[in-house]
Amino acid sequence: MTKNSKPDVSIIVPIYNAEKTISRLIESILEQEYKNFELILANDGSKDNTLDICRGYAKKDERIVILDKENTGVSDTRNQAIAMARGEYLQFADSDDWLTPDATSSFILSAKATGCDMVIADFYRVIGDRVSRKGSIKETQVMSREAFASNMMERPADFYYGVLWNKLYKRSIIEKYGLKMNPEISWCEDFMFNLEYIRHAESFIALQVPVYYYVKTEQSLSSQDLSVTKTISMKRMVFEYYHNFYKNVFDEETYDKKKPYIYRFLLDFARDGMIPPAIISDSTKLGEERISVYSDYILGNDMLSEVYRTRKLTEVVLEQEALRREMSLEEMEVLYYLYCHYKGGKLSKKSLGEFFGLSRNKISKSLNKLVQKGYIKLDDKSGIIFQNSFNELKEAFKRAELRLDSLIFDGLSEEEMQLAEVIIEKLKRNVINALKTRDEIRPEDPENTEKYSV
Repeated sequence: MTKNSKPDVSIIVPIYNAEKTISRLIESILEQEYKNFELILANDGSKDNTLDICRGYAKKDERIVILDKENTGVSDTRNQAIAMARGEYLQFADSDDWLTPDATSSFILSAKATGCDMVIADFYRVIGDRVSRKGSIKETQVMSREAFASNMMERPADFYYGVLWNKLYKRSIIEKYGLKMNPEISWCEDFMFNLEYIRHAESFIALQVPVYYYVKTEQSLSSQDLSVTKTISMKRMVFEYYHNFYKNVFDEETYDKKKPYIYRFLLDFARDGMIPPAIISDSTKLGEERISVYSDYILGNDMLSEVYRTRKLTEVVLEQEALRREMSLEEMEVLYYLYCHYKGGKLSKKSLGEFFGLSRNKISKSLNKLVQKGYIKLDDKSGIIFQNSFNELKEAFKRAELRLDSLIFDGLSEEEMQLAEVIIEKLKRNVINALKTRDEIRPEDPENTEKYSV
């Protein structure tokens, strides 16, 4: 995108004294898979090196727009950034956090495919080096305003509904109805903005895909050194917004039925405003958050559970290397397969698909992605040609194998490990012999293999 072309989306970031974290956020935005955006960095009178850092990035990427203003607070800063935005859609981010590589593409592609006025997505919550996934809506179809509001009632004071950064908005709706953040309040202003937006939006879609890393910071009213009178006044104002919102969305009969849910919000909200999502017991270390493991399966004693356990542990180890290189698990698995099994010459789509349980189309897509990322080349005569980037992965694969072994053989003495290796080798031979006898498996005839083509 050039400065004269219109971006599909404007990504708005209000910033104040964020020199320690702003680079991480900006880089996560510039590395988005979706490229047609403008990034508005709205500096709210920072007193550290934040503005210089932002200007440095703006010199390198013409998609970045700098808004430098005096310190007037986050609400006014967002309002000014919205006023200068040119994108059809608006996306928001905070300076402490960062985005997944597919965040903007997930938002935009879903919005364009469905025509929805709001797209809402799951996110990751980060505390230290621990991360947990947060989501709420399980519905995968387009929702009406009433359906979306009913979902919101189930978790009345949840970040999922209250914040800006896990949602995509249509700028036309914001402009048509003159929607703005309320600069008179310094707490829950994003939630009140969302309520006003939802009132005027007609269609909603929820993505069960995490798009954002939210880093927990202290945001309670008690931390803002406000008077008791001001605190009570702000809480009353927010609750009135919430109360009036549902009176506007539902008819009188439905409203009366749902009153208990509406007033439950007041109880949750009275504690200290928006209730942050709790850290759940299955939180993982940052970098392992994309792998799902179901305890019912890993604890099973049946044959399928054993296969599941082995597969999942391998995925967890390979996923860490994939995350470091911003590639999918499938892509990393294909590279690992080539590292272990490919000796040159032709390669069969059928055999590779059989190994992973994937269609030829999916295998081809993964290979094409790896070509685009510079790991391999595909040649009709020579087959696969490894690039330098692939050679650099060899150490990563060795590291992954060592980690997998350390996890499997953890706590075993050297004598026990030697015995385990002998037993595993005998079990492997038994399985191979059983499969050969049952299905008369023979080595694949090289003359019948099918070469990959891009």
